[in-house]
Amino acid sequence: MKIARRSEVAPFYVMEVMKAAAERSAATGDVLHLEVGQPSTPAPRGVIEAARRILGEDRLGYTDATGVPELRRRIARHYRERYGVEVEPDRVVVTVGASGGCVLAFLAAFDEGDRVAVTEPGYPCYRNMLKALGVEVVGLPVGPETRFVPTTAQLDGVGHLDGLVLASPSNPTGTTLTPAELEGLGAYCHGAGIRLVADEIYHGITYGDPAPTALSHSDSAIVVQSFSKYYSMTGWRLGWLVVPDELVRPIERLAQNLFISAPTLSQHAGIAAFDCTGELDGNVARYATNRATLLEALDRAGFERLAPADGAFYVYVDVSHLTDDSPSLCHAWLDELGVATTPGIDFDPVRGHRFVRFSYSESTEDVTEAARRLETWVQRRG
Repeated sequence: MKIARRSEVAPFYVMEVMKAAAERSAATGDVLHLEVGQPSTPAPRGVIEAARRILGEDRLGYTDATGVPELRRRIARHYRERYGVEVEPDRVVVTVGASGGCVLAFLAAFDEGDRVAVTEPGYPCYRNMLKALGVEVVGLPVGPETRFVPTTAQLDGVGHLDGLVLASPSNPTGTTLTPAELEGLGAYCHGAGIRLVADEIYHGITYGDPAPTALSHSDSAIVVQSFSKYYSMTGWRLGWLVVPDELVRPIERLAQNLFISAPTLSQHAGIAAFDCTGELDGNVARYATNRATLLEALDRAGFERLAPADGAFYVYVDVSHLTDDSPSLCHAWLDELGVATTPGIDFDPVRGHRFVRFSYSESTEDVTEAARRLETWVQRRG
């Protein structure tokens, strides 16, 4: 029987690494996870308490396709409080995680055959979702020369574009656009009729200045957000979009047909997440400690070429002085050290064989021990 060509996308390699790590853990019990891009903490206490209360009070039926009004209003208030940006609740669409949000945004904004640019390195699911939808993906190589962010000169050089997908802070590099960089790219896209899709799911996890929102610089941008990262609610499958007025109804129709609604329990409980910043900022403080520990160990081990890790919980490292086969290197580290890491081919199909992504979202004890093992391994090779 026929299998649709749209399914012929590359695997999400980090999931393959997680599977191999789980197999090793079952066999030996010794795995330190530097591959997982998720918080190691549960949802904040206020969210869990709200969920328990709602379970006893609400029948948990379907909601409006765009989300419960209370949550949409609270998200709109969040933009006013954190960024000083006024967002009408009607422009907020609650989604099944950021992944569901990306599917809705891509379907509403782009037609089959459109050309949409993504950075290399960048989150692989953008590329794979767009390809599955019949969109032509235009790779934008970024590196140290541009601080791992795209430039308007690059956009000028790739021909006609219908869209640009941009993440700040970025996965895998952790690089955060400055307000000036974001303003320049937003103005360029708006003026050229290029739909900017801004992934801001790591907002709240930065180690210097806060990350700016594209909503401050563009009236036509789509913003993708999630409760998964800063709010530590990955398995609750809850995210949101902020969309221009003209896309509200198209995205609502798509959401009705594709998802009906985001999980009802998660929506009601998620309202409480915005009042848990003290606990959540404590998580970010732990990430900062882990980040410093890992960066110091990598420096001692001779890893000198790293992307600027301004935010999120990743370090993207050039390992070409050790190998030009990062999947094999990651396999060796898992097999010999019990340290799981993600090869760069997940994020950059052209140059990723020279890079590895480390995540430092786990406990400080685990990150410290993993860093020690990696440092010792490299020193033995030297």
